Amino acid sequence: MAGILTVGDVAAQTDSVRIRPLQREDLDAVVAVDQNVSGRGRRGFFARRLDHARRDPAAFVGLAAERDGRFAGFVFARIQEGEFGATALEASLDAIAVDPAFAGRHGLGRALLDRLTTELRARGIGELATQVDWTDHRLIGFFSRIGFVLAPRVVLERKAEEEPAGDDGLESLPRDRLWVRSMKPDDLPALVAIDRRITGHDRPAYYARKMDEVFTESAVRMSLVAEIDQHPAGFIMARVDFGEFGAAEPEAVMDTIGVDPRHDREGVATALMSQLSANLGALRAESLRTEVDWNRFGLLGFLDRMGFRPHRRLALRLPLN
Repeated sequence: MAGILTVGDVAAQTDSVRIRPLQREDLDAVVAVDQNVSGRGRRGFFARRLDHARRDPAAFVGLAAERDGRFAGFVFARIQEGEFGATALEASLDAIAVDPAFAGRHGLGRALLDRLTTELRARGIGELATQVDWTDHRLIGFFSRIGFVLAPRVVLERKAEEEPAGDDGLESLPRDRLWVRSMKPDDLPALVAIDRRITGHDRPAYYARKMDEVFTESAVRMSLVAEIDQHPAGFIMARVDFGEFGAAEPEAVMDTIGVDPRHDREGVATALMSQLSANLGALRAESLRTEVDWNRFGLLGFLDRMGFRPHRRLALRLPLN
């Protein structure tokens, strides 16, 4: 999943711009630029991003732009295997911002993205993905000039606390029919095994990174495991955080959901969604968002039954090959 703040500069790059790696010591400068651009501060969001990047540099690219020795902008991109069982490496544009004091004169937004795409190609990444509100015409125009196109994905959203209906006509809540609990670090082998049965691929590194996000990066931990006969039968990975897409309020994001094929049609996914809805309602989160390939028809059908509907954000991609 990507996140966008805003871009205050769409001019051509000049040779006086310096692009360098982003450091943990840049936190104050990053927060200040974000504050100048968006009018609100997200120190916790950026602190978690920078800490995660320091722990796992292979999972992030963070760059800073300087003009005349002054910190003037930044960009974050996350590198990981795709969600919902996709196995190809991809990069997600997490955040980009340019100080308005440098807007329109120095090409910092383009310079940051040019350097970012160069580094991603060097790592063998073939695509940079992001999302943008379809009403943000300036940002859409910037991405269009850079070369972004519509991605074959749909962004979906539902009311966070809305209770999903079960498929069996019973009056009891779906979460009451199975044991659903919070995810624990020692669930990692079970998650990898379930994913292997679903996809046919072994992805321990991917899930180790996702677990690291669950327990260290997210502002609120929302990931869940459903059990049958005291063994994990499915899981859902979700988070509540400030900052992605420049969000001003906490936003719930569902990254992936997986059900052991041996327990298909036993209500595992519905029970997980039911418990997640209850937890989000207690947090007063208003919405739950996710992003899915347009041709994952089985998954789209399930999400439709769970109340998900198209979101106003557009999924974009920049081919890097």
